[in-house]
Amino acid sequence: MSWEAINATAQLISSFAVVASLWYLGIQVHRSTRIAKLTAQDAATSALRDVTKQFSQNAELGRVWRIGLEDINALSPDDRARFYHVTFQFLKAMETIHLYFIYGLMDEQVWRGWWNLYRHYLASPGLEHYWKLRHDLFSERFQDLVRSLSKPGEPMTVANLLGTETKA
Repeated sequence: MSWEAINATAQLISSFAVVASLWYLGIQVHRSTRIAKLTAQDAATSALRDVTKQFSQNAELGRVWRIGLEDINALSPDDRARFYHVTFQFLKAMETIHLYFIYGLMDEQVWRGWWNLYRHYLASPGLEHYWKLRHDLFSERFQDLVRSLSKPGEPMTVANLLGTETKA
């Protein structure tokens, strides 16, 4: 075998090795992207879950949240302050979820579920009131999303779901 044939064979083998390496790298990047998406979706869900978990673990705060959603004026000044604090946390978690969607870290189907939740909660009188007062605490992008949301015919939040179970 001549040196030219050996050289050609070596180049052919190295070309296959490069193609195989690129193929393997592509698979690894795809897997890493999928894992990053799942991690982001889980982090977003955990952020909102951490806010709302307080309502089930602390009956008083749950009461404040439920009443504040429907009638902010029915709360005492101290309870209204609590409502404002948890509303800020709730909306910041929602803003983070929206950000993850914008950057492609959340699947469209998962995002649609969050979008529908937003529509219902942002249509509640208490959150509408808070939003009018404090919308400037949130990114322009999130403010645009809130402006673009259409109100559901019958907003369903934890505050007004009670009593609907018998209607079904």
